[in-house]
Amino acid sequence: MTLRRIRPQILLLIPFLAGVANAQANASAKQSGTTISGVVHDSISGGPLAGATVQVVPRDDPSALALTSLSDSIGRYVVNDVPLGNYRIGFFHPMLDSLGIEAPLREVHVDSYSPVIADLSVPSPVRFRGAICGAQGADSSSGLIMGTVRDARDGSPAAKVTVKGEWLEFALNRIGMARQVARRTATTTETGWFALCDVPSSGTVALVASKGADSTGLVEVVMPPGGFMRRELFIGPVKVDSVTVTTQSGNTTGTTKRRILVGNGKVSGTIVSVASNQPLADAQVSITEGPQTRTNSRGEFTITNAPPGTRMLEVRALGYFPVQRQVNVVNGAPPVQIALSTFKAVLDTVRISASRLPFGPDNGGFQRRRRMGQGNFVTPADIIRFPVITTSDVFRRIPSVRQEMDERGSKFLTIRGCRPAIFLNGANMSFMDMDDIDTWVNPKDVAGIEVYSETTTPGEFQVGLSGCGAIVIWTK
Repeated sequence: MTLRRIRPQILLLIPFLAGVANAQANASAKQSGTTISGVVHDSISGGPLAGATVQVVPRDDPSALALTSLSDSIGRYVVNDVPLGNYRIGFFHPMLDSLGIEAPLREVHVDSYSPVIADLSVPSPVRFRGAICGAQGADSSSGLIMGTVRDARDGSPAAKVTVKGEWLEFALNRIGMARQVARRTATTTETGWFALCDVPSSGTVALVASKGADSTGLVEVVMPPGGFMRRELFIGPVKVDSVTVTTQSGNTTGTTKRRILVGNGKVSGTIVSVASNQPLADAQVSITEGPQTRTNSRGEFTITNAPPGTRMLEVRALGYFPVQRQVNVVNGAPPVQIALSTFKAVLDTVRISASRLPFGPDNGGFQRRRRMGQGNFVTPADIIRFPVITTSDVFRRIPSVRQEMDERGSKFLTIRGCRPAIFLNGANMSFMDMDDIDTWVNPKDVAGIEVYSETTTPGEFQVGLSGCGAIVIWTK
């Protein structure tokens, strides 16, 4: 009797115990490893680093098979099924290759099945400067430009390339302010890597790379906060050609030859308006010291015979603020997309951001500079004495200034064959051509005009490394 009652209970207990055993086995399987996750930071740009390959390897056996994860668009990575133990974590990224460094390794101890958080980062600019430039890199006023130079023909690293960085420095002496061009030079390694130490931590630096007949254009870069910049440059072969330019000085008209750089490269893209996002037709697009073209009715352009390598692209359209953009003229480069703002939008922004602007010749120091006698000066009385129809006509009476016209009909001003910087009411408008000047400045509104050669240009009107002088226009 008793046995009959016990046997069913035992039979019912067997599946229960089997379930418990299975649950314990599943729990043990689930606890075979934990997760290590975190975010990969780009300390240089101050944002997340996407596309980084994160690897976790045993600390005592680095040759063992690594666990791998790829960081997503917000820099987050997750490595699953990490057994208990001690590990080292690092990451790889193309940016690190271009910097010529390896990311620092981080040690992690996994002693439980709780998830582990381990953030990773690219070394900070301060550490970069200190590691590469030594003691001078610790100076907050000292900047660092580093990167890789590649061959524009196939993208391979270019070794033994000379990279130069130049910028303007001003010094006060007994006779006033003196201008000098400072320069730093580096040579690329076998991997194409270079570093320019002790450049300005802020401001504009002009870069150019060359090796034999291969070179880049003169590329102007603005140093970001932190004094560290990474740049990838492409060098390519160029040859010198010439185009005929129409010149006019006073009542004399003539022609001259202008030197341009050409090659077998191609640049294409689209130009639109910022305000309407509509295409801009007949905009002038050119490579600095190279060929140029104009956009069609759809805002599209293609420059052929372009010199390969890293170049500066200039875009101009009537009524719009000119733009310069760095482009890489290489095979397979994507089309360039550029949006232009109107002069009105740019000037309105200037008026809002400044509490006091030097509009007018007196506030801008016109009379003071006129008394010093350096340069040529035009007053409203001069314009009345020699009536003109357009503002650009004023420059026909200044001996050092010529009005030139390129093969596509664009007119611009030169001083001794070189395009000067142009300022309007103290604002740098260096890419204004004669049509822009006549559109925005009426002769009756002119309060004063200053024209300076390279050697007489005051410090406040010296721009970059152009060395071409300056034309300063003030309105009433």
